[in-house]
Amino acid sequence: MIISASRRTDIPCFFSDWFFARKNEGFVLARNPMNGQQIRRIDLSRKSVDAIVFWSKNPKPMLDRLHLLDGYPFYFQFTLNGYAEDIETGLPRKWELLDTFKALSDKTGPERVLWRYDPILLNDTYTIDYHGENFGLLAGRLKGCTEKVTISFIDLYSKIMKNINGKNIREIDFENKHKIAKNLSGIAKENGMVVDTCAEDIDLSMYNITHASCIDDKLIERISGCPLAVKKDKSQRLECGCVASVDIGAYNSCLNGCIYCYANYSRSSVEENCKQHNPSSPLLIGEYQPLQ
Repeated sequence: MIISASRRTDIPCFFSDWFFARKNEGFVLARNPMNGQQIRRIDLSRKSVDAIVFWSKNPKPMLDRLHLLDGYPFYFQFTLNGYAEDIETGLPRKWELLDTFKALSDKTGPERVLWRYDPILLNDTYTIDYHGENFGLLAGRLKGCTEKVTISFIDLYSKIMKNINGKNIREIDFENKHKIAKNLSGIAKENGMVVDTCAEDIDLSMYNITHASCIDDKLIERISGCPLAVKKDKSQRLECGCVASVDIGAYNSCLNGCIYCYANYSRSSVEENCKQHNPSSPLLIGEYQPLQ
């Protein structure tokens, strides 16, 4: 079993105390996001866990406790875009995040820290030229700290339209996707990285860009040194290359405040849920009340 921690929220940044408490207890409870009454008990013992994949925009709170993961294969999906506070309202500035990325890579090895530059969005401020310059700056600073960068283009889901209102963020057409991809691929190559895309149906192979498997069985086999028998994750989009995993997070609980985020429906919901978080609870949000 592969643990995803988590596509739904930033566990390393906001809930690392809870995660390590659950790891010590040997299990976690996770609600079905489609039916909150359905709760699953997930074994976190080493014999049951093939690997843990952490998703974060600021895993700094975990840096001094990585030794607590000894014996567990793991890696990080580290999103670092460098947008300003108008887009990523709750994040430290990119210079601090770059330092965190480098420190994490030093502790784990570059193969265990995968850079995510996603989503790519366009408006009057964040132009194609901006992305070329910004990506180049970040890639130069991250050279030797990672082997791969995953990109994606923003999807204008209905659930984010209220958050992006007034930002003039627009769909990226086919021609501009190619223009951006070609440029970023060249920059990545200069800095010793390969590029892949997350759940994109566009073919960018002419720029040596492949389709990503963010929950990656081949990488897990490389890290663990053991073969892995696992199938494609049927719950993800058709274009997604991830293998099956179990997510232990919860929607509406991330305080990073990124306006493009599909995992938060409203700021008020996030704040209310976070008030219900108890680091000692087996559930990420709220307390477990068994049925009488």
